[in-house]
Amino acid sequence: MSSNWYKLVMKATKVKYGKGLLLKGVPFIFNKKGAELTIGNNVTVKSSFLSNLVGLYSRTIIVTRAPGAYIRIGDNVGMSGVTIYARKGIEIGENTAIGGNTKILDNDFHPIEAETRNKLLMDKNGGDSDLIPAKPIKIGKNCFIGCNAIILKGTELGDGCVVGAGAVVSGKFEAGSVIVGNPARCIRKVGES
Repeated sequence: MSSNWYKLVMKATKVKYGKGLLLKGVPFIFNKKGAELTIGNNVTVKSSFLSNLVGLYSRTIIVTRAPGAYIRIGDNVGMSGVTIYARKGIEIGENTAIGGNTKILDNDFHPIEAETRNKLLMDKNGGDSDLIPAKPIKIGKNCFIGCNAIILKGTELGDGCVVGAGAVVSGKFEAGSVIVGNPARCIRKVGES
């Protein structure tokens, strides 16, 4: 499937994208009815195995899952084999680089309590349930997120943050934070030694 043909598919599901969108390989980009998915100008989405030599596990997946959810990706963002999945909302600021195989997930996919999970399984509309915990994510401008990082619900990264490879990030971080580990923590500010 060519990227031009796939752009027509994106328009059919009301995905809005700016000029210069570069698709390397075929991503899976889906906008649920009643949700918003906006991609800025000059965004690069890599989805083929050899498009990033870090070794991509899968193609890029960008999905709004519930009515009212939003994904807003700013200008000049680059990503490779990334999963971005929103039930509430995810914002990614301009000039942000997102490393291979990163996951940005604003929800838990399933409730923690067994009784609630079982109730959800019995609900025929369970995929859209408010029983699944979700909180918006905001990633600032000029951030760098290393490969295999996981950004969890409710996370806020200020402008210019750097997230180390494999970090599991939850919480609020000031602009210019260097964030590493599981659970992730700020070890210093950009420019400090």
